[in-house]
Amino acid sequence: MALIKSISGIRGTIGGKVGDNLTPIDVVQFVSAFVTFLKNDEKPLTIVIGRDARVSGEMVNKLACSTLQALGVNVIDLGLSTTPTVEMAVTHHHADGGIILTASHNPMQWNALKLLNANGEFISAADGTKVLEIIEKQEYTFAEIDKLGTYTTYENAINDHIDKILQLELVDVAAIKKADFSVALDCVNSTGGIALPLLLKRLGVNKVEILNGEPTGIFTHNPEPLPQHLQDIANLMRNGKFDIGFVVDPDVDRLALLQEDGSMSGEEYTLVSVADYILQNKKGNTVSNLSSTRALRDVTRSYGADYNAAAVGEVNVVEKMKATQAIIGGEGNGGVIYPELHYGRDALVGIALFLSFMAKTGMKCSEIRAKYPQYTISKNKIELKPSMNVPDILKKMAAKYAGEEVNTIDGVKIDFEEGWVHLRPSNTEPIIRIYAEGKNEEFANSLATKIMNEIQSLIV
Repeated sequence: MALIKSISGIRGTIGGKVGDNLTPIDVVQFVSAFVTFLKNDEKPLTIVIGRDARVSGEMVNKLACSTLQALGVNVIDLGLSTTPTVEMAVTHHHADGGIILTASHNPMQWNALKLLNANGEFISAADGTKVLEIIEKQEYTFAEIDKLGTYTTYENAINDHIDKILQLELVDVAAIKKADFSVALDCVNSTGGIALPLLLKRLGVNKVEILNGEPTGIFTHNPEPLPQHLQDIANLMRNGKFDIGFVVDPDVDRLALLQEDGSMSGEEYTLVSVADYILQNKKGNTVSNLSSTRALRDVTRSYGADYNAAAVGEVNVVEKMKATQAIIGGEGNGGVIYPELHYGRDALVGIALFLSFMAKTGMKCSEIRAKYPQYTISKNKIELKPSMNVPDILKKMAAKYAGEEVNTIDGVKIDFEEGWVHLRPSNTEPIIRIYAEGKNEEFANSLATKIMNEIQSLIV
């Protein structure tokens, strides 16, 4: 059905033909290329690997681990884990890199391999390009019999991760325990069902009701944590007996919040809320990507700090955070990056910080959400045809609005006084994405329609 090779990894649907889908041969080649890229002649490599709960995970894990050993790599297998847990385990074990087996929010027929460097961070675009070049040339050499790698399992990685979260200065376990919160969870039948209950128990939260907590990998609803997919937990919460609801995606790097009445706080506002709490306690800068809500900029400036925008993609956000010494950042899809813990999107630390915010202020989730500007994002797309010159279209749109604030680091973003529009070609589909944000849905849709019509006029 599909195979997508990119600078950040490889993902595709299970089954089918080599090169068209994620087959065993594609897995072996990609792992081999990554190891070849990392190779250090001075000592054998150590690589940490972990996976979400999707059905194909065990099979892909065995392929990847065996390939690593065949290349002379010592493997530390975390088993069922989360993306942020694997990221932290790389540095915990002083490994040379990591591999996360997860297709994130994609449906269950998908799987993927995501690559980490020795800092437990996604490899850079330049490094990703080198890995892809190695695959094209098939430049890998396997180990001889006396140099095969070792294989060990490690089952305490999630607890190690939680240990580090509980040690953070702004995670107030005593306040959370005293607040006696009642929490609803939707763990989408993946590893959130393991990690979130452990985290909440150690935070002193004893009233927890879990939907889809068994890590079977058979998702009972679309695993992307969007409002249209979360009716079950919304219905559960409508009786008002919960203080907060948390929803994660299969690899637990995205976090969505539900207010006490079961209504969505909005994925865009997960990062905004957590950043508000951090900025109340520490002065510093923030970063999000160009397609994320303007509310983070507004909140950051209200504290006298600087906000900066990065190109779309976690690795780009992390690079901008380091360059601007940001103390909190992330993406509008519910991805919170808190560098005091590590440079990766992390739903677990997002939960701990948000509960601390609620506990220390005595505010309800809805009251926190009401503090922020009420923006709405309209998400649209234009299908591309072979005859379209996308760079030329984007260049003309940037020139047309040269009198506004225009950013061209990732497509074209045009900032108006009352909203913005972001035009960028998709990395995975033949489309131009058109995101627009405004003070209400009508304004955002109107702005998006206006820009789309202007693009269509350039195509004709």
